[in-house]
Amino acid sequence: MTTSNDIVEAAGMPVGAGLIKPGYDPRLTNEDLAPLKKQSWGSYNILAFWMSDVHSVGGYVTAGSLFALGLSSWQVLVSLLAGISIVYFFCNLVAKPSQATGVPYPVICRTVFGVLGANVPAIIRGAIAVAWYGIQTYLASAALDVVVLKLFPSLLPYADVNQYGFLGLPLLGWCSYAVLWVLQAAVFWTGMETIRRFIDFCGPAVYVVMIALSGYLIYKAGWGNINLSLGEVKYTGFDAVPVMLGAIALVVSYFSGPMLNFGDFSRYGKSFTAVKTGNLLGLPVNFLFFSILVVVTSSLTIPVFGELITDPVTTVARIDSTFAIVLGALTFTIATIGINIVANFISPAFDFSNVSPQRISWRAGGMIAAVGSVLITPWNLYNNPDVIHYTLETLGAFIGPLFGVLIADYYLVKKQHVVIDDLFTMKPEGAYFYRKGYNPPAIIATAIGAVVAMVPVLWSGGPGMHTTAQYSWFIGMGLGFVSYLALVRK
Repeated sequence: MTTSNDIVEAAGMPVGAGLIKPGYDPRLTNEDLAPLKKQSWGSYNILAFWMSDVHSVGGYVTAGSLFALGLSSWQVLVSLLAGISIVYFFCNLVAKPSQATGVPYPVICRTVFGVLGANVPAIIRGAIAVAWYGIQTYLASAALDVVVLKLFPSLLPYADVNQYGFLGLPLLGWCSYAVLWVLQAAVFWTGMETIRRFIDFCGPAVYVVMIALSGYLIYKAGWGNINLSLGEVKYTGFDAVPVMLGAIALVVSYFSGPMLNFGDFSRYGKSFTAVKTGNLLGLPVNFLFFSILVVVTSSLTIPVFGELITDPVTTVARIDSTFAIVLGALTFTIATIGINIVANFISPAFDFSNVSPQRISWRAGGMIAAVGSVLITPWNLYNNPDVIHYTLETLGAFIGPLFGVLIADYYLVKKQHVVIDDLFTMKPEGAYFYRKGYNPPAIIATAIGAVVAMVPVLWSGGPGMHTTAQYSWFIGMGLGFVSYLALVRK
């Protein structure tokens, strides 16, 4: 007989989506962390997730920056394809355990870190997501400012931080940030099904605007002005190899966050085949097409506007049509909201809920992240290039080991076998209780990987350290992977 305690609401999904068994310990369980009863996402939903992740102002600028590294266009495309293929491969690896068990990333981490030790990766990933949530909200609010100022030029003084500023942000910026903050929270609060429908719309909507924008610029400049190199080719032969490797590392670093906690989404996949197909379409295929569209659009800004513009909102703002500006800027704003929710809102929601399941629900965890994103004043972080530089590399240094340890344990130590019920028990005989709920080898391996990977980041002035820091994710991941295997097989 099924009771009301058995069927619960999981992560904002309809009743019946999650299943809590009577033996589950309340210190490890709530309705949001429990295994899903029904997994219904198909390949398109996963494709839409990646489109939302890629089709943003940040994704646009990242793709454009690859074509401005001084490489020829074919070298950039090879680097881009290599980087995104690495992301695709690793996403499939991290997707499988959560899809097979129906639990989110912090819960699957209990298999390797212990039922209590899983809070270590949860807090690390959650804290990183909070910072990026604030930065992406700020970027979206900047796009919204473009629309507001175009429609109401008299508000220009309120966009001046020196006239009407507080904590480094002008009054108009505060208003735009507040609007987007509330809008994102509202979408999140309605639950995972609404988020799924929202991201199903966001990614394709950006394609429509991007293709229309490219068409407009081609009409203005002519097909002959399309150039797949956004700058002078500086590197040829073997000299290009280090630059290409750096470009590959940049692509992997950009996706390292969503890649780590992709289990938060793959858990909804109706089959692993559906997830893999969605990943294939959403990563190599989609990212390659989007990047080519970006470089075509960017290259045409030179003949049309007389300068290279790599920010899509700025490009849209230069068009002599209020309707086009409003439509374009709003679309990129919505797209940035999409990536923010999927990459930086859902992750800390599960992560913080995992820390104290009975006190912090999935929604409460998300709101903790939202409030924290304001307190760090992200516009001040984003305005400092050095901070952005360190943030990306520090991100890789800490996320890499977490990834390496999880993959080593699931595939090589546990041989893809998970005892789902033991993920939710504090009994000493449970498979994941280890030493009082913690697995020392996992924590030690994570620390080794992170500390060593941070050396070139902090010692950037050392010989070769500046270049080495680009590979912080790979260093951390490799050391975490190897260290963990060495420690458990002693």
